[in-house]
Amino acid sequence: MSTIEGFIRRRIATNGITLSVQEAGDGPALVLLHGYPQNGMCWAKVAPEFARQFRVIIPDLRGYGHSDAPPDDAAHTVYSKRTMAQDVVGMLDALGIGAAHVLGHDRGARVAYRFALDHPGRLMRLGIIEILPTADYWAHWDANLGMAAYHWTFLAQPAPLPERMINADPVFYIDWTLRGWTRAKGLHDFPPESLASYHAQARDPARIAAMCADYRAGATTDREIDEADRAAGRRIAAPLRFLWATTGFPSRTGRPAALWRAWAEDVTDSSCDCGHFAMEEAPDAVLAAYLPHFGG
Repeated sequence: MSTIEGFIRRRIATNGITLSVQEAGDGPALVLLHGYPQNGMCWAKVAPEFARQFRVIIPDLRGYGHSDAPPDDAAHTVYSKRTMAQDVVGMLDALGIGAAHVLGHDRGARVAYRFALDHPGRLMRLGIIEILPTADYWAHWDANLGMAAYHWTFLAQPAPLPERMINADPVFYIDWTLRGWTRAKGLHDFPPESLASYHAQARDPARIAAMCADYRAGATTDREIDEADRAAGRRIAAPLRFLWATTGFPSRTGRPAALWRAWAEDVTDSSCDCGHFAMEEAPDAVLAAYLPHFGG
């Protein structure tokens, strides 16, 4: 079982499931939430530096890595970001932590902002890497974005179509996805242990099913919850630091920071010269953006 250097891994019961969690460091709590098609190992290049100043807690989200992967339900709530945010609350409760900083990338960033909206009293500062709110993303869908982010509609198709197609050659599919979303169109930025962990989870049909369920929730439940919040005028109160990649997905909308300012009271942003996987392609930019933010 791969573990980031200097971290310990344990299992924590929360919200009816058990998460696999890595932890190291002392100080204010900082939760790092990974995205698709990765797991907590995506933080390997930056987590040890964060752990010099913070108590760093890195769960594998439900369905990913070594965490439980329960079956989806018909309403696609099992893998909704509201449910995953409740997983984080339960994890913090189990660790005796009242409030934490939260930094998320990709799907983990969707869990992070849902945590901010649903549990504002548990959040100190928020970090978002390489996403826009789910409802806004769907609203900006056009031919160019649809071609680049085809996985949003592919993975959300009814079971078992995407599962069967991916399970025919899961490692090829993961490598195709990772390579295609990097700026250099290669795999050299991914540490070998991290890449091996992404391959290992892809070989498990239950985890492929969970990844598809994650995106089915994004196309239905998550979008509906976002739209209800937007209609109600709910906003994120915690300071939000947004990092976006020059060749990533949010940049394709033409105004990524402006979209976040419609959702949060206090937004600062910057870009980095990389593809989608900023922590592995541009770790120095991630540390430069978030060490001051969470230390402020």
